[in-house]
Amino acid sequence: MKTVPFYITGLFILLHSTSFSQSKFGQNDTLLRPAIVFEGDTTEAKVLAGVYVYSYGSNLSAKAKWTRLRNAVYVTYPYAKRAAFVLNDVNRHIATMTNHSQVSDYINSREKELKKQFAEPIMNLSVYQGRILMKLINRETGNNCYDILKELKGGLMARFWQTIAFFFGSNLKQPYDAKGADAEIESIVKEVQKLYGYNS
Repeated sequence: MKTVPFYITGLFILLHSTSFSQSKFGQNDTLLRPAIVFEGDTTEAKVLAGVYVYSYGSNLSAKAKWTRLRNAVYVTYPYAKRAAFVLNDVNRHIATMTNHSQVSDYINSREKELKKQFAEPIMNLSVYQGRILMKLINRETGNNCYDILKELKGGLMARFWQTIAFFFGSNLKQPYDAKGADAEIESIVKEVQKLYGYNS
């Protein structure tokens, strides 16, 4: 039994598929695509979407600053999310309370619970990380830390902690401007959210 050479079989298949395609499609059904010949091979040419490349060049201090900010956001963002959750929960509970002492007792009980859970890790944050945490709490709650303290613990306590913050070169009233001064923080937050599946 004679075997048909491979190239003849291939030619037969090619002719068969060509006749099939001509019977299925008309002569005007050909899709014209841009192409390029590279090292003797013709390939389809496509324009890819732009890619942004950030380069610090020889400016190592800018890179170090960015890395420090990124690390601070990665460390503190989970605490900011937790703080926002707790504050919303506290506000929901005290909204139904009419007795001032009942509200005060509830806030104090939640404060003790939070201190037990977060006092040690929060105390281990650097002053810089603390500043970033305050900005992120503002981002997540829509209120700065001074206003939150004033609402929950009173104006005297808020002023006391504002004075402490001042001596550490910080400010409880610092705003959060996602499109301006804090745009870099915002871009890192988006990265963290995407990586860990946080809701915006």
